Amino acid sequence: MYVSQCQMHRVRDASKLVEYVTIAGRLEPHTEEDYVKLVRLAHEFRKAVTYATRMITKGIDPNTVLRELRSMLNKAYGDSAFKLAKTIVESARSNRGDPLKIEIRRLFIVSEGEVGRQGNRNVRLDDSSKVRIRYPYERSWLSFRARFGENYVPRVKELSELAKSRKCSYSVRIVFRNGRIYLHLSVPVELYLKYFRKGEAKGDLIAGFDLNSDRINMVIVDKYGRVVDVRTARFPEVTSPGYPRNKARVVRLQALVKLFNYAYHHGANVAVFEDLDKIKRRRFTRSPTANRKITRFAKKQLLTHAVVMSLRYGLKPALVDPRGTTSSPVHSAVMKKHGLDRHTTSAYLIALRYLQDEKTVNSYKAYKQSK
Repeated sequence: MYVSQCQMHRVRDASKLVEYVTIAGRLEPHTEEDYVKLVRLAHEFRKAVTYATRMITKGIDPNTVLRELRSMLNKAYGDSAFKLAKTIVESARSNRGDPLKIEIRRLFIVSEGEVGRQGNRNVRLDDSSKVRIRYPYERSWLSFRARFGENYVPRVKELSELAKSRKCSYSVRIVFRNGRIYLHLSVPVELYLKYFRKGEAKGDLIAGFDLNSDRINMVIVDKYGRVVDVRTARFPEVTSPGYPRNKARVVRLQALVKLFNYAYHHGANVAVFEDLDKIKRRRFTRSPTANRKITRFAKKQLLTHAVVMSLRYGLKPALVDPRGTTSSPVHSAVMKKHGLDRHTTSAYLIALRYLQDEKTVNSYKAYKQSK
């Protein structure tokens, strides 16, 4: 193999990476007053998150920040605003941005799940078509109709029943876009797979994936590391200036679906990806164009979708250490030997690393059992 056998890279089970899957529906207010109040709440929530990013960046004690946010909203909304602001600040720092200059333009509301409060303290699913949202300024509830796709209705209904019996929780993000209100609902992945599993992969091949902003490369290998198949999905238009991010996400997901469908029907039962937790920060280049592609690409988000798709198709998702799979003497040697481009080579090495680690672990287990 091309990856050094003396190195020990631990394979991580990627199925544990995803606990919830997000589905989207529409919200329609029962009255104009409910709509106006929800807009006001969204403005206040956005203001609270922006305020929190400034306080966190300046190093103010977290308890002080939480007290301020809870006084602006309520305890549950305040806690959600704090966690979101903390994530935004960390993301800005990892991308070499200035957290003090963060601007949040869109209106939105976030509320985290809580099992003991019927799934969520601020947003209640009465059933698959009725939603109540807590309005903290009058200690009242706003009523909305929920519209989900036909395939999602049974799942949302079951989620509502489980939450009422205090058996599960769900997080919520309410988004305002183009004059409409969208409800992004995070449901347990087990419930999602119950309704949307495609099947159980029965092959014995390994598919390695290299996820990029403008393409996804997949290489399928057998248990000996021999290349069985190569597929690449290209979508260079999504990195063009002004291209809508939501549309870019849809294009990438559609490409993923085609690749997974191909892998499933061509004997793969394992899908391998880079373990992004091993990468401390984004790698920038001297090229402004390349850096723009990097900053506009939510790679962890795409990885999460890829793991969910693996589970839908019954493939075992796995994560491997990405170091050495993108630029190294081994990477260059493989490119020259097999005549592969650099992204396809990365996908190939990702698959090989999984094979290497599995063989190392199995050899160690056999050695321990023999003693």
